[in-house]
Amino acid sequence: MWVLPADPGPRLIVATDGAARSNPGPAGIGVVILSEDGEVVAEIARGIGVATNNVAEYTAAIEGLREAAERGARTVLLRSDSRLLIEQLAGRFRVKKPTLQRLHQEARALMARFEQVDLAHVPRELNAHADELANRGVDEWLATEGIGYEPPAPSPPLFEE
Repeated sequence: MWVLPADPGPRLIVATDGAARSNPGPAGIGVVILSEDGEVVAEIARGIGVATNNVAEYTAAIEGLREAAERGARTVLLRSDSRLLIEQLAGRFRVKKPTLQRLHQEARALMARFEQVDLAHVPRELNAHADELANRGVDEWLATEGIGYEPPAPSPPLFEE
């Protein structure tokens, strides 16, 4: 007998975080998907290579929205400790950088698949689980694909004191 996974219900909470060690630097994403009653439905911890923190934040949101859609959610609460991400997705801040414009368009297209998406900027301390997963993603990338990664040497000062 084949047993279907539990129905996540019409609304899921998607908590996301991106991490980059240096900026840009080794980066990872963390996503925690919760049911409305707070039960963890899914987790994602993945390294994404060398990227900026903002690219990591957007990538985490995109992967979280994609996972929520695949799980059949009709409405989503997207939570992040990145005020920039939340304000840009809400349309209150402009997206200036071309790389972020592309990611912003992808995230907005995913948001359009839901009946409703609420956006919430949360304090960092309330996003600790997603942060832990993002850092795990960075660590795993460094231990496998990022072996031998060396950050670029710092630029010399423009003047001497």
